[in-house]
Amino acid sequence: MANKTVTSPKGFEAGGLACGIKISGKKDMALLLCPDGATAAAMFTTNKIVSAAVTVCKQHIKNETIKAVIANSGNANACTGTKGLADAEKTCVLLARQIGAKADEILIASTGIIGKHLPMPKINAGIKKICKTAKNTASAGADFAKAIMTTDTRPKQAMRTLTISGKKITIAGTSKGAGMIGPNMATTLCFITTDVNIAKPLLNSAFKEAIGGSLNKLTVDGHQSTNDTAIILASAVAANPVIRSRCPRYKKFANSLADLCTDLAKQMALDAEGATRMFTVVVKGAATKADAAKAARAVADYDLVKCAVHGADPNWGRIICAVGSAGVKLNLNKLNCKIGDITVFKNGRPAIFNPAAASKIIAAKEHTITINLDSGKYSDFCYGCDLSRDYIKINADYHT
Repeated sequence: MANKTVTSPKGFEAGGLACGIKISGKKDMALLLCPDGATAAAMFTTNKIVSAAVTVCKQHIKNETIKAVIANSGNANACTGTKGLADAEKTCVLLARQIGAKADEILIASTGIIGKHLPMPKINAGIKKICKTAKNTASAGADFAKAIMTTDTRPKQAMRTLTISGKKITIAGTSKGAGMIGPNMATTLCFITTDVNIAKPLLNSAFKEAIGGSLNKLTVDGHQSTNDTAIILASAVAANPVIRSRCPRYKKFANSLADLCTDLAKQMALDAEGATRMFTVVVKGAATKADAAKAARAVADYDLVKCAVHGADPNWGRIICAVGSAGVKLNLNKLNCKIGDITVFKNGRPAIFNPAAASKIIAAKEHTITINLDSGKYSDFCYGCDLSRDYIKINADYHT
């Protein structure tokens, strides 16, 4: 079977193991290596309360060359004060010593329970062990994906290939996150590798656009994490002529990257805490781009809409109510709403439709809700998922 993990692009090694952070004994340390160095870009949470890992990573991402990413799950290292920051910095130092790099050539990410310090003796021992076991195999990439999980029920992975200047380019990624997802910059933890040769400003631009149009359009419960981090590493091993401008080669790469990120976003929606199905909210005819985005997210975040989706209930009233409370300009007398291809609300009034047919659309793994505000020319979308009893159970049992 083809390798579809983060080790599929040339120039990368990975690993994942249990170092004792999680009481369950499951994998909780992940390592991604680029021995010859990589160009990197990243996006982070806009929550004003951030983890120590985010603080350190924001500084290190400025480097022209990155040699590795170290991530842990089970402990967010957030709200841990100066010791938490020192622990994050120490983690980078420990890894740098093992691989012969500088501490600021290491990127770091954490996820898990907030307010607890990292068990540094376990981190130290784990780093020594994982550096010896990192490989460029599919199984090593799979271990990496499993080691970043918390309440996820399965790994999320995707891979794309394309040709640029006669060279095969591979892009691969993995992400984790099932709850506390409502980001403004990045989504949960996401790691993407590629062997394309591209200038750092162009990599940053392509990554920002890809995240903005995919992972950043996902809301599970409307809440940002303190640790949201998305990182892309480009090894340049594919040896294509370096991409230095927004030329057709850049656009081809950017489109493939965006497609991969959309794949990961949908996998996350379908594995959200307690989720059984996902939906896309498309808003058209908005007065501004901001209004379109605001209305789409309002519907996707609305608990009563999410509950109706769980029950396969074509309750257009909840959708219209969410739009009306979003604070956007709309023309009620021309307001329209569709569930799939069925019009359920037209020109400000209920439409005659077959409820059983609409319910069948909602009951599918994915469906689309389309709303036309008739107030302008702008549009946007948002991904959401249903809200089930299991969401409450998972979060009631998960100690924070």
